[in-house]
Amino acid sequence: MNNFTSENSVKQKEKVERKLSNVYNLPSLPLIILEVGRLIEDPKTNASQLGKVISKDQGLVTKILTVANSPLYGIPRKVSTIDFAIVILGFSHIKNIVVALTMMDTLKTSGTEKFSQRKFWLHSLMTATAAKKIADDLGFSATGEIFTMGLLHDLGIPVIYKYFPKEYAEIVKAVKNDGLTYAEAENDVLGINHQEIGAYLLEQWNLPSNLSKVVEMHHNPSSEQNFSKFVSLTHLADYMTNKLKTGEFEWDKDLAIDNRIIDTLNMGDTEYLENFIMSYEQIFKSQIESLNI
Repeated sequence: MNNFTSENSVKQKEKVERKLSNVYNLPSLPLIILEVGRLIEDPKTNASQLGKVISKDQGLVTKILTVANSPLYGIPRKVSTIDFAIVILGFSHIKNIVVALTMMDTLKTSGTEKFSQRKFWLHSLMTATAAKKIADDLGFSATGEIFTMGLLHDLGIPVIYKYFPKEYAEIVKAVKNDGLTYAEAENDVLGINHQEIGAYLLEQWNLPSNLSKVVEMHHNPSSEQNFSKFVSLTHLADYMTNKLKTGEFEWDKDLAIDNRIIDTLNMGDTEYLENFIMSYEQIFKSQIESLNI
């Protein structure tokens, strides 16, 4: 990174911080994340002990079982208990799922006609499970991290809706009346975008830098070198939900595929990428049907 790019990055971060500094009630990191993390770090912890902690939140248990039993996970046996989910998925992946699902709940809103909480949830979960499936199929490691990145990639959107309602309404209006993309409208109205807001919040929660970087760059994966595979996988899964009309979200309607991910993910050429995307159509449809139950 040259000095000019570095200076621009610092200035942009300062702009995000200034914008969010007036929000005094941004949520703190949920306690269950800290408790689960502490247990997983203890080599004496077993699945039953971890399950008891997670079971304090039955809504979280239900969501974990939904994820574990989804078609994109491909687990051959039905996962009916949290203890079995922990055994099947492993401590590390369970931790990633708990972090992602709990943080989504932290920023949950009631939703209105301008922001559908259900559509946002379905899109986020589709992107997460798709990103993990694609990563598995391409032979990448750390696919549990990919799930977390996929689930939290649009974290900044509900932050705008919840903490900047006036600006949110102006963004929606600008898209509808002025023909702007959501990215253009965000920058026009707020001076920052939902990617930067999400990344800032993750940094405030002291979560891993690769997670915040993916959230910040998921629309422009080829602009980020250090975490390019993670960013590219999240970008591809995000794009595919819209391309295949399975869990698509209005905010991404103008999202174009960054073809430079072809080299990053070793996918040959554009024809191969197109065929690869279409090969997931049926399993994506099965996935969204299972989530809509």
